[in-house]
Amino acid sequence: MNKLRTILLAEDSPADAEMALDALREANLANPIVHVEDGVETLDFLYRRGAVAGRSDDLPAVLLLDIKMPRMDGLEVLRTLREDPQFRTLPVVILSSSREENDLARSWNLGVNAYVVKPVDVEQFFIAVRTLGQFWGVFNEAPGDKA
Repeated sequence: MNKLRTILLAEDSPADAEMALDALREANLANPIVHVEDGVETLDFLYRRGAVAGRSDDLPAVLLLDIKMPRMDGLEVLRTLREDPQFRTLPVVILSSSREENDLARSWNLGVNAYVVKPVDVEQFFIAVRTLGQFWGVFNEAPGDKA
């Protein structure tokens, strides 16, 4: 049996993070969920630095990444990950309220796997996050994964 991989949520807004966490829990996913609050914490988790240096070296099943975050924004995180061979195939889903054409274009150019605009409606937000969690946490297999 495969070990369940973590779903990593990078979101600085406490309200949006709580809604996303609630939606992922409501999807009845067995995957552990880790929440980080900015781009620096995201990279610390992935590179196993600082407080999380001792965590397992398993890659998350997916990174749900907000764009507008303090210290380091999501696009800079995405650029860093795609430049590093060990993270090139990590599924990254932008989950952002930004509808700016520049953000969309830069995300796709940097190699994002999906770009989801956070719906303003709470129920639509829950549906979107549940669907993302089910697809990326359960059904998706990254290249090199063992069946």
